[in-house]
Amino acid sequence: MKMFNVLAGLGLGLLVATSAALAAETGATEPADPGDANAGSGEAGGFVYRPPMRGAPVARIGGGTRGIGDMTLELVVLAPDHTGLTTKEQPTLYWYVSEPVPTKLEVTVINDEAIDPALEEVVATPGRAGIQKIELAKSGTRLEPGLEYRWFVSVVADPGQRTNDIVASGTIQRITPEGALKARIAKADERALARIYAEEGVWYDAVDAISRLIEKSPNDAALREQRAALLEQVGLQAAAN
Repeated sequence: MKMFNVLAGLGLGLLVATSAALAAETGATEPADPGDANAGSGEAGGFVYRPPMRGAPVARIGGGTRGIGDMTLELVVLAPDHTGLTTKEQPTLYWYVSEPVPTKLEVTVINDEAIDPALEEVVATPGRAGIQKIELAKSGTRLEPGLEYRWFVSVVADPGQRTNDIVASGTIQRITPEGALKARIAKADERALARIYAEEGVWYDAVDAISRLIEKSPNDAALREQRAALLEQVGLQAAAN
């Protein structure tokens, strides 16, 4: 079954995990005027991620840098080194590849309380290097509140030998926004959302919010600096660069 193949590939991925994947959780500093939804939204220096948990086991596993044919490929999911949060039932997941992927690529989402994967899908092979994504809404995949899911991105180097897959993974949990977070989201404009999600520890929504702004304004250097600053805070230096 594909799932066993993915997990087998993950075992090899553990052996080649990059130091970034095992980076210690970074300490966040207090942002200026957190009550102002729009304050500092255009400045990379004010973009601070506050992790929701401390002392949790390392959850991100990097695919490392491996050779496929004549090329060397680095694969890493845009996830923190702990379980990242989302408020979305169908979030968008992002990963980074250092080169265009020449082979099949699979995305899998599982949780320990279900027999079958929530998602097991072959995705379009990226024709370029850089940050890629999958929108769970397009596959009808939904995350249940409170459950922890592990998601994998696998580059299938050899379909006949899945232990050679390059595998990267992270964990995600859906929460229901309440109280102060719900109020901040409701009154925020589009450009403030990423900063608010980051300050409130909602990693996946922060990455998605800033990435969607970049898609709309690809030449906006300030937006790219904000995303780079966010990624650097959880040790994702290659993707930030």
